[in-house]
Amino acid sequence: MRVLLEDIFRRAVAAAHPVKVLPPALAGLVLPDDARVTVVGAGKAAAAMAAALEQSFCTAGNLSGLVLTRYGHACTTRSIEVVEAGHPLPDAQGQAACLRMLDRVVHLQAEDTLIVLLSGGASSLLALPEAGITLADLRSVCAGLLASGAPIADINLVRRHLSFMLGGKLAARCSARIEVFLISDVVGDDPSVIASGPCHVDASTSVQALACLEAWRVPVPTRVRAFLDDGHGETVKPGDPLLARVTTHQIANAATAQAAAADALRACGVSVIRLGEHFEEEARVLGAQHAAVALRLLVQCASRPLALLSGGETRVRVSGSGRGGRNTEYLLSLALHLGGTAGIHALACDTDGIDGTEDNAGAYLAPDSLARARALGLDAAQSLANNDAYGFFSALGDLVVTGPTRTNVNDLRLLLLT
Repeated sequence: MRVLLEDIFRRAVAAAHPVKVLPPALAGLVLPDDARVTVVGAGKAAAAMAAALEQSFCTAGNLSGLVLTRYGHACTTRSIEVVEAGHPLPDAQGQAACLRMLDRVVHLQAEDTLIVLLSGGASSLLALPEAGITLADLRSVCAGLLASGAPIADINLVRRHLSFMLGGKLAARCSARIEVFLISDVVGDDPSVIASGPCHVDASTSVQALACLEAWRVPVPTRVRAFLDDGHGETVKPGDPLLARVTTHQIANAATAQAAAADALRACGVSVIRLGEHFEEEARVLGAQHAAVALRLLVQCASRPLALLSGGETRVRVSGSGRGGRNTEYLLSLALHLGGTAGIHALACDTDGIDGTEDNAGAYLAPDSLARARALGLDAAQSLANNDAYGFFSALGDLVVTGPTRTNVNDLRLLLLT
């Protein structure tokens, strides 16, 4: 069962990889023969997007640029430079790369073309703080939000107002034609939320950004509070003509991976119920909810094997001192509520190959996981209370480790009822 579930996951990831989804989107892009094309981008898929662009798109003009990705997510490119930097907390490497990227963008003319490659992770990689805010301020705020259990929409709302290149500000500083290619990792696929919308309008305000920080009880550095209180950092608002030159192409999202997983399961003779890609609850809450659904279907549904598929981005409120990410936390909660019920196997992984900040994509859960844990002296409830789902599944040998996948359409959760 583990081999089957991991194979389904890999097929889902492959369906959303840039080499698969970018070339068809580029097919309709027409540029003058003498066009000068500059490429910038950021995200966990940015390097792979740049490589796919180079392989599939030829222009008589000069193709050059710079993209920013997470450490370990680079790949070989020919003319587009790839820089690795910190994620989920920004660092000086990313800040320096942003300045170089911005320098390329502001010098473009109306007859030029800017191609922007964006995927999940770009919000923290494009870490160029607004004037008057330090990188340390930005790191402090981001760390506080990530630990608070705030939804990604709130985290990115704050980032847009504290960062010099987000919330439409990158496009506003460019005079060229702009073609944006997006791989979405957010629920709802709103382009203003994906990568915090460097080339898209945003209706939120600095007042709302400060309210988010206060609502999630995040300590606010003095400079950040003063900056937001004074109304600085405003994003480009809907209707602003500055962004009239922007054309957006969304090339993959959670549904892309879910559809591929469903097709692969059906090819194996497994019936599929797609629960949706919209889940943003706390991971442990969703684990309990999905356990209840699985237990009910195990009794009511005679058509098995049956798979339950879901996506989205759950949240973790950190109160313990353990290690883990949202997918392993979901699975540990699922395990506790299933109570070792026979006939239910599960896998939950992040499609970028990184569950939270750990080295695993997620984990696998078997009907005997709790029994094996008890034999090792592990208390599943205590592990969950301490946010130590990584330690729990690591001890069982059930972590799923893929390495960087170089795409990112968020989580894939799969329950198999046999």
